[in-house]
Amino acid sequence: MAIHPERQVGRAALVCACFIAHRSLVAQAGSAPDTTQKADPPPSLAGFKLTGFAEGSYAYSGRSLGDTTIVGRLYDRLQDRFMLNALTIVVDRPYEPTKLSAGFHAELLVGQDATMIRSNGFDLGSQADLPHLYVTLNVPTASGNGVQLKFGRIPTLLGLEVIETVANPSWSEGNQFIYVENFTGTGVSVETKFSDHLDAQLRLINGWDQVGDNNNHKSVMGRVGLSPDAFTSLGVVGYWGPEEPNDAAKRYGVEGLLWRKLGKTQVWLQGDYGREQANVALPDPSHPAAWWALGCWISYDVSSSVGAALRGDYVNDENGARTSGILGFPANTGQRFGSATATLNVRAWPGALVRPEVRYDRSTLPAYAGRRDQVTFALAVAYLY
Repeated sequence: MAIHPERQVGRAALVCACFIAHRSLVAQAGSAPDTTQKADPPPSLAGFKLTGFAEGSYAYSGRSLGDTTIVGRLYDRLQDRFMLNALTIVVDRPYEPTKLSAGFHAELLVGQDATMIRSNGFDLGSQADLPHLYVTLNVPTASGNGVQLKFGRIPTLLGLEVIETVANPSWSEGNQFIYVENFTGTGVSVETKFSDHLDAQLRLINGWDQVGDNNNHKSVMGRVGLSPDAFTSLGVVGYWGPEEPNDAAKRYGVEGLLWRKLGKTQVWLQGDYGREQANVALPDPSHPAAWWALGCWISYDVSSSVGAALRGDYVNDENGARTSGILGFPANTGQRFGSATATLNVRAWPGALVRPEVRYDRSTLPAYAGRRDQVTFALAVAYLY
């Protein structure tokens, strides 16, 4: 069973870059909240930087399915369970942008989170994965920023949220991350920063969440980032390519992500639109499908050790292509659903991140034990090294 036909999640079925890689990714789209405060620099061995985190959690919802499944959720999918979410080990050797140089980045993810983000064509077991594994070749340029060519499995250009929960404003992954974005792509990426105000990335990949390919054609994803000043950025992403076993059906779409910093407050706005010429999840697999989504995040630094984050999102899965029979949702030909989430990010203990969270979900379908809504309470505790 899989979240989508292109996403393998193993028997449970029902996305950690090192923080360096995540910060690089988010810098393309804006700026991430500093939930990863560290007192000391990461250790190194022969020029390689070692980082990572360990995380466990507990979640409760009064409207789970069979007192087991929290409908529509990813890492926090199990009701009234203590979870061994993640042990992440990251090895990173940075490239030097001003000279002909190379770098390497790899991440091993072990735990119950890995079950949900595994790609087709690669198997370390049901609770282990290498979500990031790539080599970077840098070609110097007159600007000093260089042009980077990345080869391997690389995190997506879509969205604010990433596989590593400790780097997100909220703990639970939002609906856009789960249902309208890919987690990773395996292929080649060409990236450069033209100036402090303009950067771009272009990728050719096997497909959404594919290490092996499920058809005979490649997919394309590109992004342009604009930063008019140090407190504002806008990233626009487009994608096109076949993601079903049938090469004839193309998936294409666009996303915009706007970030603005206002003193101790950060705001992100994200909009997505996607369409597929045909989708195997539909009652008529030859029928086209479309979806769109909106999301907003607000984070505020209450003090040096406490932050607060709010998230609201809304998804219109017009034909049911992204949610029918997925993660506890009933088989459907279309639904509209969303959530509102409040999270505290507590950094009172050195190296630790404690995150109590409350979340409200609502759907146009009676998806939550026969009801249209549910409330979930969760607590996650992580140690960063």
